[in-house]
Amino acid sequence: MTLSADLLLHAYASGVFPMAESRDDPEVFWVDPKRRGILPLDGFHISRSLARSLRRADYDIAVNRDFAGVVLGCAARAETWINREIYERYLELHSLGFAHSLEVWDGRDLIGGVYGVSLGGAFFGESMFSRRTDASKIALAYLIDRLNQGGYSLCDTQFITPHLASLGGREIARATYRRMLAEALPQAGNFLAPEIPDSQTLLQRRTQTS
Repeated sequence: MTLSADLLLHAYASGVFPMAESRDDPEVFWVDPKRRGILPLDGFHISRSLARSLRRADYDIAVNRDFAGVVLGCAARAETWINREIYERYLELHSLGFAHSLEVWDGRDLIGGVYGVSLGGAFFGESMFSRRTDASKIALAYLIDRLNQGGYSLCDTQFITPHLASLGGREIARATYRRMLAEALPQAGNFLAPEIPDSQTLLQRRTQTS
């Protein structure tokens, strides 16, 4: 199946997303899980160890500085569903303003990040990676803060992993997800508007919404 940017956007608005069996498999298939993973925007859990990592502030946060680098970082693992077709189409979505990355940097080194697709008040998290302890968790903490500040109501994670569950992620039924998606799409989320807060501000906001 050949993807296009328009087809991808229609798929996300319909509640489905693409995957490949591996990086070398040219075929892409659609996924519509019976149980959907989400990260509740008012329920993101920051553990004591993650709070310490955030407070150390030995990193910089950036948005869309190296979108391609984040996608490649997510694909750089033994098993990945990101093949060349998916990689190229998400770069196209990024160029059109629908796909974004939130990145964690150590100087000039990209050490972690997350990327996804933005439609209305829904953000569809695609994948994340980490090259240093807690880097992907730091990226998610700043992502959830950005979604809250940017007027979003849904953060879709597709599936739930133990990593996401430890941060407050949970599974919901497909029908529940579809209702949340229908409510989110007409909203006017803006991924680029919020400023990047310092770690203390981020932690204070998290405490206020916990």
